[in-house]
Amino acid sequence: MSFLDSIVAAIKALRQNMLRSILTTLGIIIGVASVIVMSSINAGARQKVEQHIASLGSTMLSISPGTSRRGGRSGGANSAPMLSERDLKAIEESVPNIIGAVGEIRVSATAVAGATDWPTTIYGVHASFPAVRSWPVAEGRFFSEQEASAGRRFAVVGDTIGKEIFGGANPVGAQIRIGNVPFEVIGVLAPKGQTPGGRDQDDMILAPAAAVRARLAGRDETVPDQLHAIRILFADGTDLARADTQLREVMRVRRRVRPGDPDDFGVYNIADFVRARNETAATFGMLLAATAAISLLVGGIGIMNIMLVSVTERTREIGLRLAVGARKKDILVQFLVEAVLLCMIGGVIGLGIGVGASSLVARLADWDVLINANLVGIAIAASAGVGVFFGFFPARRAAQLSPIEALRYE
Repeated sequence: MSFLDSIVAAIKALRQNMLRSILTTLGIIIGVASVIVMSSINAGARQKVEQHIASLGSTMLSISPGTSRRGGRSGGANSAPMLSERDLKAIEESVPNIIGAVGEIRVSATAVAGATDWPTTIYGVHASFPAVRSWPVAEGRFFSEQEASAGRRFAVVGDTIGKEIFGGANPVGAQIRIGNVPFEVIGVLAPKGQTPGGRDQDDMILAPAAAVRARLAGRDETVPDQLHAIRILFADGTDLARADTQLREVMRVRRRVRPGDPDDFGVYNIADFVRARNETAATFGMLLAATAAISLLVGGIGIMNIMLVSVTERTREIGLRLAVGARKKDILVQFLVEAVLLCMIGGVIGLGIGVGASSLVARLADWDVLINANLVGIAIAASAGVGVFFGFFPARRAAQLSPIEALRYE
């Protein structure tokens, strides 16, 4: 009996009990579909995280105010004095391998253009922002250092602002009021989309730090040239751990932190933070993949169970085939092919459901998914492997039947 004859015989046997065959494959279908959906979502999330790291700069460190302590009591997060323009200048002069640095002032306000208003975040930044943040301008231009120092009321808007306030029209040259202060729009940033945490990066407006500080943020008597954050981009190959230490040394001197006292500021490696989130997501994905593997295991047990039932029901058929000259090897191959075929049918159906479900998640939840071609092959191979592993025992049992005893079976 040829291998092709075994496949034809297996198809006929499965068609005779179509409903039972479909129900038997449910475990395989669910397992493969789960693997495809969870792996594609996890791969999509991983890709988005890597893109986010690239957009932030993999060699960037960020400094922000920390916690103040008085009388042994903590003042809470960001209760320490603000950073300053002088801190930024000291860092640029004292720490090596810096490509660029930019300070930020954040203000929540409502932007108004014509009859449309939109609550957003205003960032007061320096002219180095596009280079440090690797964020180009799609339309118009960015303000220069001279314009920023002069406190010019220029604004560069994010893609979301352009769509929500200006209806998608080119806003360059238009006037926009922020907290009743008019700003001239001179550029539109290239769109970046959402962060892995779901925050819209394009929902913001950039303006010169001096203008935001004077017109929107209000004067801080303690730190007149206040900054809420400083971001420093280092050259590729820089030892960020050493750079972190150097930044802390400069800032401790600048902020007069006594030896032995904790820092009243924080230095953060943004790329490490995002990668940590990615590793957490990967761990969660592994747990989900383990659940899918259990579904495959349960499905495989179901396949073995139904194949044992099939061997019992077809005992006389097996005896007759052995009596007319079929070899034990032919019986083994026939039932093994039947089990593998059953699993692969379930795998193909599960693959279709998994791909469809992944596409549905991408569309309805606006979540990036990435279906890897290798994963498709692995899913089908896993289905075949389950069929071989769990189908071998029933097939071997069928092949070892005695022809005489099989023919006597009622």
